[in-house]
Amino acid sequence: MRYLLVFLLCLVGSQTTKAQIYEFGLFAGGSNFIGDVGATNYISPNQIAFGGVVKWNRSPRHAFRASFIFTNLEVDDTKSDDPRRIQRGYGFRSGIFEASLGMEFTFFDFNLHDLTPKGTPYLYTGVSVANHENFFFDNSGRLTTENTNSWAYGIPMVLGYKQSISPNFILAAEIGARYTFSDELDGSVPDADFREQFAFGNTNSNDWYVFTGITLTYTFGKKPCYCDF
Repeated sequence: MRYLLVFLLCLVGSQTTKAQIYEFGLFAGGSNFIGDVGATNYISPNQIAFGGVVKWNRSPRHAFRASFIFTNLEVDDTKSDDPRRIQRGYGFRSGIFEASLGMEFTFFDFNLHDLTPKGTPYLYTGVSVANHENFFFDNSGRLTTENTNSWAYGIPMVLGYKQSISPNFILAAEIGARYTFSDELDGSVPDADFREQFAFGNTNSNDWYVFTGITLTYTFGKKPCYCDF
């Protein structure tokens, strides 16, 4: 009976602890914007982006992930390949703070209990929300603030590669585009009081922004219970 009790306790312990592997760390890189103002290059970081990331590895193939990233989106029509935008000459610099929550999937098993070096490509997606300033461009092209902020909800689409560099540290490089359900980040769709007079651009195309950078995370958590009796 004693051995049976020990076995059952160990079995329960292994089921509850074998996936309790966590990561927390930093993100550092750059950002760029894709919308009705500025260049339309998909990957062209021009401002620093930084933040934090937390992961809960539920298996060697997937993890729940949350991140918080801040950047200033800097956009300039003169950097565009479109002659009409170059002639228009709009531009802005707007701070955004993004929170994202979702799931990360690895292409290959990434077992953190295995102390040998390992690496794998991965995908991340979920939901994101970004707080941004509201503004518009008047008839002379001057940026005018609305003195309000809004939340832009979106879908992050991230492709990356991660590699363990020690038993407790993981280094990753990733490119992550955010498709938003908003067309307001670039001032092309002002609030209702100014919309009819100052709206411009393609109203059927929402705004995107991209984070390109690296993450360095520290891993910790309980290992599986191995019984020997």
